[in-house]
Amino acid sequence: MAALRRHPLLTAAGLVLLAALAVVGGTGLAVWRAAHVDDASRVQHTDIILVLGAAEYGGTPSPVFQGRLDHALLLYRQGRSDRVMVLGGRRPGDVTTEAQAGSAYLVAHGIPAADAIADPVGSTTLESLRAAATYMHRQGLSTAFLVSDPWHNLRIKRMAADLGIRGYASATWTSAARSEHTRFEGYLRETFAYLSYRLFHR
Repeated sequence: MAALRRHPLLTAAGLVLLAALAVVGGTGLAVWRAAHVDDASRVQHTDIILVLGAAEYGGTPSPVFQGRLDHALLLYRQGRSDRVMVLGGRRPGDVTTEAQAGSAYLVAHGIPAADAIADPVGSTTLESLRAAATYMHRQGLSTAFLVSDPWHNLRIKRMAADLGIRGYASATWTSAARSEHTRFEGYLRETFAYLSYRLFHR
């Protein structure tokens, strides 16, 4: 009996599916690898530290946001930069912005007000980084430590590079995602967020 031939459309669909799985798997591995690299281990100083905003409640940073701010405080106290900029706008129902809540937290913990800059622009990571890039270019700054959660490292470094910033990720593991399950969700979510950014630049 002659061997059955696969339908060409089924073969093509199978190849497309395998290619898609390879892209997703490769991107997921890149996200995981980037999460486990702290650029502050090889870079001593940058022009500025950029802290990606997170939720705040009535002006009080959430635990995730506080973790990022505490890490920025550590970098600042180590002399890694002379200024810290906190990013993030206002969400519906907020009485203040993420940036303002974050900068107030930094000042309350010892950073001079002149060195704790609030940039309350943007409701997405890209919008916030675009606003930070505008400030940096205007001030003649080009390098920055990028402080967020580890699974964001790959995407925010790519965004920063696309905006003309030499960004070095220095993430904090002090996050609400402490269990292996929630960390896996973070990696998975960021895998698709990174692919979406590369495809649609948003």
